[in-house]
Amino acid sequence: MNTPHQPVLLDDVLRVLAPQKGESYLDGTAGYGGHAAAVIDRLGPDGEAILVDRDANAVRALVARFGDRVEVIHASYLEAADRLKADGTLVDMILLDLGVSSPQIDNIERGFSFKNDAALDMRMDQSQEITAATVVNSYSERNLARIIHDYGEEPKARAVARAIVDGRPFYSTRELAKVVRRHAVTPKDIDAATKTFQAIRIEVNEELEQLKQALPLLVSLLAPGGRLAVISFHSLEDRIVKEFFNIESRDCICPPKQPICTCGHRASLSVLTTKPIVADSTELAINPRARSAKLRAAEKQNQNKRRD
Repeated sequence: MNTPHQPVLLDDVLRVLAPQKGESYLDGTAGYGGHAAAVIDRLGPDGEAILVDRDANAVRALVARFGDRVEVIHASYLEAADRLKADGTLVDMILLDLGVSSPQIDNIERGFSFKNDAALDMRMDQSQEITAATVVNSYSERNLARIIHDYGEEPKARAVARAIVDGRPFYSTRELAKVVRRHAVTPKDIDAATKTFQAIRIEVNEELEQLKQALPLLVSLLAPGGRLAVISFHSLEDRIVKEFFNIESRDCICPPKQPICTCGHRASLSVLTTKPIVADSTELAINPRARSAKLRAAEKQNQNKRRD
């Protein structure tokens, strides 16, 4: 079975994760198995892999593709990490490929894109109750402005929120995008509705909050020397990962002017990527959707030994 999309930054992911025969791998956002297939191939017959996705369509595709070669979990990566920690699981590699997968975007009925008209859905897990229509048609103007500003970084968030409240109810992506475009800032390189749709999608799927909660859990699942790699697709995600790696690679997080350390914090990670890895021109020519991808990686330290 061929994967229906091109995994982004695949060569770079393999380089920073450096899979070895017999190691174990956790993919928290396995999608249709593009990254996973390449990693699993390097693990050999003695390797172990746990593939997680919150999208039922992706889960079915993973089972069909890998069979009993892997363990497949239908859950968010946060739920899966919590469950695996309770089970005492340790792995050598973890990958998060954040954001919406190409098959989700390309499936018009899922409502992730406004290029075609569709119901306001945007759920990665279609079993959950809250949809984009819930957010658009029931949130207060103040709450809408907050998420459009905070999650979409839209300069005219208040004007957009006011227009949504005045024009609702909305039932389709096309009618919502039409109203948003009239009130949002018009960038040179993207559709004016893009930032608002991103904000609504993040709210529907609790993407940033899940990432914040999951990162410490994922580190706890790594064996000493284990590697964690995260691919993000917008500045909000990348900032969360960057700040987490920065804090967890330091032995002291006290205020800079404090003369004596009182925090007791010990570094759990060594950062492997001083700057985020981005797609080169060759990859962009093949896969334009990689243009906003940023990869960061870190390695689990042996916390029994304090760094000098």
